[in-house]
Amino acid sequence: MLSVCSATSVVLANEAWAAEPALAESDEAARKLGYRTLATTVDRKQFPSYLPGQKCGTCSLFQSADDKWGDCMLFSGKRVAEAGWCSSYSTM
Repeated sequence: MLSVCSATSVVLANEAWAAEPALAESDEAARKLGYRTLATTVDRKQFPSYLPGQKCGTCSLFQSADDKWGDCMLFSGKRVAEAGWCSSYSTM
């Protein structure tokens, strides 16, 4: 019985995560933080803090869910691209 409940919990958790929408660059919170789904497209004049090689996947706020998308503590309920970037990038 415990095995069945555990397996069901994993399946339901995966389905719940899959239901979370991807964060759009046009989202108001994303715009305020300069979020880009591809870090290499960041406007370096507008965001001089961006350094090549920075991306959501190496940010301390990113919680990986798979190879391409994950959760970010800043954008609750929406997935961010592992290859993305925003001005709140942090390695601490």
